[in-house]
Amino acid sequence: MTRRQLWLKFTEHIDPLLLLGIVLLMLTSLLVLYSADNGSWNRPLSQLANIAVALTAMWLIANLPLHYLMRTAVPIYLTGMLLLLGVALFGEISHGARRWLNLGVATIQPSELMKIGVPLMMAWYFEKHEATLTLRNYFIAALLLLLPVGLIARQPDLGTAMLISASGFYVLFLAGLSWRVISGLFVAALASAPVLWSLLHDYQRHRILMLLDPSQDALGKGYHTIQGMIAVGSGGILGKGYLKGTQTHLDFLPERTTDFIFAVYSEEFGLLGNLILLALYFFVIGRGFIITANASTYFTRLMSGSITLTFATYAFVNMGMVSGILPVVGVPLPLVSYGGTSMLTLLLGFGMLMSIETHKNLVKT
Repeated sequence: MTRRQLWLKFTEHIDPLLLLGIVLLMLTSLLVLYSADNGSWNRPLSQLANIAVALTAMWLIANLPLHYLMRTAVPIYLTGMLLLLGVALFGEISHGARRWLNLGVATIQPSELMKIGVPLMMAWYFEKHEATLTLRNYFIAALLLLLPVGLIARQPDLGTAMLISASGFYVLFLAGLSWRVISGLFVAALASAPVLWSLLHDYQRHRILMLLDPSQDALGKGYHTIQGMIAVGSGGILGKGYLKGTQTHLDFLPERTTDFIFAVYSEEFGLLGNLILLALYFFVIGRGFIITANASTYFTRLMSGSITLTFATYAFVNMGMVSGILPVVGVPLPLVSYGGTSMLTLLLGFGMLMSIETHKNLVKT
């Protein structure tokens, strides 16, 4: 077998356009992390290792045939639920939250697994009942969503709970849940807002209040929001220049390598840089929608649509959070923020998208 044949075999199940968008966002991550870490190579090199692991996982999932993806739905979901119960009973407490589970050889955050496990399980369930869908099926699917979300919200981890809720809702929506039911759920959510408000922890209520007026606690709860808005606004049209962001390098900006990395980018590259970054995200999201539209089965349409819309939600929530239009909920900027767990989760999803795209002809035949 020639080198060309080996290369074609190696990349047979890789979608080149989707990979291009992902790699460009990853290169942006390395570039901004170097600045955010004050010219240190520690974070960029560590992120490069995260990228290598995540890309390997993406390649493995992309080469997994679709029927194997379906077979993994129930085991992944049940494993995730057992791990979440383990967190509730035996999890490690850090900063007032019980989110981590020590397995002896490693400490894991099971909620990350459910970002893939929940939509996968729901898509599998709808595939099994596609021919006879009734309101009862939507109710059972909603329970499959609410069980893990309730355990995650209890940790408490409101940001992750909201994102998993969004991924599950997208499956329900794509499965054909009627607008009448969606409207009813929306009205019910508004009506129950006072009850939900009373169930929130103090710090979660403070975050929402800080969104309305962060200046009421400028050096405390509102500090993150204020500094993020200052950094984004001070970038202007063209930005202050690479490695020249004052909010970043004078240490005013908190969490600048993780949740607030978009503020670092905005300050140094300005509005023009933001438009380029948005174009990259729209490119990846657009490719995801094309894969969804061309999906060959009901299961793959639901799964690919949920993955794509959830990725779009991640980007919107982080940018809105940093810009001061959404509460601070601890959501990283996808493929750009520092972190191995979120990178791995996202690329597992993109591996599924590539499998859905490149194996569709096998399904049709």
